[in-house]
Amino acid sequence: MANKVIYAVYDDPEVLKGAARKLVTSGVKVKDVYSPFPVHGLDPIIGITRTRLGIASFMFGITGTSLALLGFWYFMISDWPMNIGGKPNWTLYHNLPAFVPVMFEFTVFCAAHGMAITYLIRNKTLPGMPARNPDPRSTDDKFVMEVRTEDNHGHSAEQITGMLRETPVFEINEREY
Repeated sequence: MANKVIYAVYDDPEVLKGAARKLVTSGVKVKDVYSPFPVHGLDPIIGITRTRLGIASFMFGITGTSLALLGFWYFMISDWPMNIGGKPNWTLYHNLPAFVPVMFEFTVFCAAHGMAITYLIRNKTLPGMPARNPDPRSTDDKFVMEVRTEDNHGHSAEQITGMLRETPVFEINEREY
C-alpha cells in the first residue's frame, strides 16, 4: 500500500476547527494545517505543543549581554584604558553604569536577530530552502488540512476521505508520496 497524503480545503476557520476536532476524536492524526492567518484554538485540537522560541530568544539575549560585557571590559580596561575626568578605569564595575543603555541595546539586537534566524531555519523558509505549501490558495483565503496515511495506521485513505466528506469540506485532494 502506497503512502498517501490527503489535503482537505476549507473556506472557514471555524468549519476547519470542527472538522479537525471530528478527525482527532475519531483517532485520526492531523499532520499540519496551512492557513493565511493564525487560527486561534486550532493548536490544542491537532496536538501542536507550545513553541520554545522564547527560550531561544532568552539564550540569544544572554549571549548579547555577555558579549557586551566582554566588549566593555576589553575596550575600556584591557585594550585602551582611558582616564576621563580623573575617573578610575581599572575595573569593569566603575564603567558599567555609563554603558547600561549600550548593553541593553546589544541584548535586544542579538535576541531579535537570533530569534528571526532561528524562526526562518526552523520553518525552512530561508532563501534556498525548498518551500512546502501544498496549495497556494492557503496564502490567500483557503484553509488546508494535511492528513498522512503513514501517521494513521488504523485508518485507510478511503476511511479518512469518508470522514472528511462528512464535514462541509470545499475540496479534497489526494497525492502519493
